[in-house]
Amino acid sequence: MSTWEMSGKYVGNCNCQLICPCPVDGVPTGPNGECRGVNVFHVASGKLDDTDLSGVDFAFCNWFPSHLTAGGWKVGVVVDEGASEAQATALESILHGEAGGPFAEFAALYGEWLGVERASVTFSDGDTPSGAVAGRVNFTFEPLPGPDGGVTTVRNAMFGFAPEFQIGKAPGHSDLFGLDFDGVYGETADFTFSSEMAENAPKARA
Repeated sequence: MSTWEMSGKYVGNCNCQLICPCPVDGVPTGPNGECRGVNVFHVASGKLDDTDLSGVDFAFCNWFPSHLTAGGWKVGVVVDEGASEAQATALESILHGEAGGPFAEFAALYGEWLGVERASVTFSDGDTPSGAVAGRVNFTFEPLPGPDGGVTTVRNAMFGFAPEFQIGKAPGHSDLFGLDFDGVYGETADFTFSSEMAENAPKARA
């Protein structure tokens, strides 16, 4: 099996009301009891076998019809148009679960793989990270305030792209893959994934 790893930072939004229950396998609080979301990732460093993934941005789009472990997810990916075909193919292999690691665990919950599209995907870092897919979605994370000027975080959730992530608001409309929604909830964190992640490591959250 292929060996891969990638690390960087992500920012996401979804149509759940504050606060999204998906990290604890709760029933979504978006309209019709669904969660529709998009997470934009910046890969600071990464590779699959000999394919370098460093510097690539991509969007991971989801539709959850119920709590996460119920399965039946719809998932699609948009890879930045500046990435090479080899990089796009490598990311599809990872995110579709074919290369093992945490996304292989996800694959058992996928109901429909919506495929991979190419477009301009951008991630902007800072105190208020933002993500965009040109002409389709654009949102900025607004952290919920914590004590002493800090930010509110979630730690050790059942599902998470990171062991600890900031939560807040991230308004913005998305129509990627026909999964139209108006974002409410947002989150952001640094992430590290690999094909060799321990079984008891926090699961990546879509």
